[in-house]
Amino acid sequence: MIHQYKLNGFNIVLDTYSGSVHVVDDLAYDIIELYESASAEEIVTAMLKKYEADPEISPEEIHNTITAVEELKVSGQLFTEDEYKNLAIDVKNRKTYVKALCLNVAHTCNLTCDYCFASQGKYNGERAIMSFEVGKKAVDYLLENSGHHRNLDIDFFGGEPLMAWKVVKQIVAYARSKEKEYKKQFRFTFTTNGMLLNDEVTEFLNQEMYNVVLSLDGRKEIHDRLRKTVTGKGSYDYIVPRFQEFVEKRGDKEYYVRGTYTHNNIDFTNDIFHIADLGFDKLSMEPVIGDPNEPYALTEADLPELYNQYEVLAKEMIKRGEEGRPFTFYHYMLDLSEGPCIQKRISGCGSGTEYLAVTPTGDIFPCHQFVGDEDFKLGTIWDGIIKPVIQSKFKESNCYSKPECQDCWAKLYCSGGCPANALHATGSLNGTYGFSCELFKKRIECSMMVKVAETFKEMETVEAE
Repeated sequence: MIHQYKLNGFNIVLDTYSGSVHVVDDLAYDIIELYESASAEEIVTAMLKKYEADPEISPEEIHNTITAVEELKVSGQLFTEDEYKNLAIDVKNRKTYVKALCLNVAHTCNLTCDYCFASQGKYNGERAIMSFEVGKKAVDYLLENSGHHRNLDIDFFGGEPLMAWKVVKQIVAYARSKEKEYKKQFRFTFTTNGMLLNDEVTEFLNQEMYNVVLSLDGRKEIHDRLRKTVTGKGSYDYIVPRFQEFVEKRGDKEYYVRGTYTHNNIDFTNDIFHIADLGFDKLSMEPVIGDPNEPYALTEADLPELYNQYEVLAKEMIKRGEEGRPFTFYHYMLDLSEGPCIQKRISGCGSGTEYLAVTPTGDIFPCHQFVGDEDFKLGTIWDGIIKPVIQSKFKESNCYSKPECQDCWAKLYCSGGCPANALHATGSLNGTYGFSCELFKKRIECSMMVKVAETFKEMETVEAE
């Protein structure tokens, strides 16, 4: 399976199953498009007619290009067969171990964001803070069920996890105390709205957290419209200087400023560029997921402009990179040389199997987006998984188990998409959320184009030297 598209002056051809990305001229692009459906002579006739005004396009040139395409096919770089269908069965049957926990240390928040999927941090339940007893047991559960995994991840999440600041520090200290005994290493991630950032918090997070995610939606009017304090005031003016100071002190350690765009700002690149101009260089901007009846919900009618915005973003990233002021965009981070292993590309994030969420009361859910849905409660950190049938459904869900994914060129990049989004959109873990699929495919196209442009720039630099 191949995917062809034109973007920013590049003719790009992706071979799905080998992962090969080719940048070709117009003639090769058109020949590849016809290659599997027409004979060589039919291709020559079609190309001579299309390029009759171009004296450089001769029958010999066309035949040479067809030969080059054939050679790429023989070498396994074009029109490769799908060798992963049977592997998908192995992935489903393999024994899995827990590698990561999302600890919902705070089911409460000091903001009242309109679009919050967690019902302002309460997850449709009572406000709660995780106790150290629960946090300690969660760490024990991860250690005892991690199997061969040496590097273990713990994400501190909420609500607002800084509202459980004391227990966060206790959990980190306890986990660190167990590393040598179990021959494991913990990596911690922390997501915060910034309202409680101070010098003590900054020092601790910069010392202990592998990554820190800072929530900021962009321009002041956009951010303040939906991210308000409990008193109804916008939070932009309060958090931005704190984020700037935090990132300055963080140095070269990982962080992301993460925003959410809605129907209110389908021109979201202006928010990304605004955040970059504030001095942040590691950015993420996600489409809102929620009730389609809400006024901020994205609609099918928004898609053409959203496609355009992702292209605008890609071109601006190239431009700023050439100007010496680059920034990273999370969804354009694409490793075309190695990337994740094929098992990961088939099965995705591992929610429900390798990745689990733990509530303040110690309940286990497949991920943070399922918390509060009792139908998907898998067990507790004391009893373990008591609903293996539900867990097996997550194990079986991958890009080969979903009918809509079978003929999709992007399936080995999205792994079938987010199970939570699929469930909420279709009622099934094996469904697909079409709107999200379309945005994902556009992001992949743009990210590949950025990589292509960067590669050409590097080649030009080498040649100039």
